[in-house]
Amino acid sequence: MSNTNVEVKRNGSENMVSLVRRFQKKVQESGVLPRVRSLRYAERGLSVLKTKRAKLKKLKNAAKYEQDRKMGKVVIYKKKR
Repeated sequence: MSNTNVEVKRNGSENMVSLVRRFQKKVQESGVLPRVRSLRYAERGLSVLKTKRAKLKKLKNAAKYEQDRKMGKVVIYKKKR
């Protein structure tokens, strides 16, 4: 993404309202606002440590569930067809 500056110069006896409208149109055509908003509200990904802890917790819970299933503490209901 390149930095885009939008520049509009006043033409002769052009009034300020039409100058502002022309500027707004140029800004929308250039796509500056969507790019800036995407950068402003971008969310960071999870850190390596958080990802690792979440994975370990998931593995621990899966092992506990499997152990409970083998011991008969978990009842699995089968769907009727």
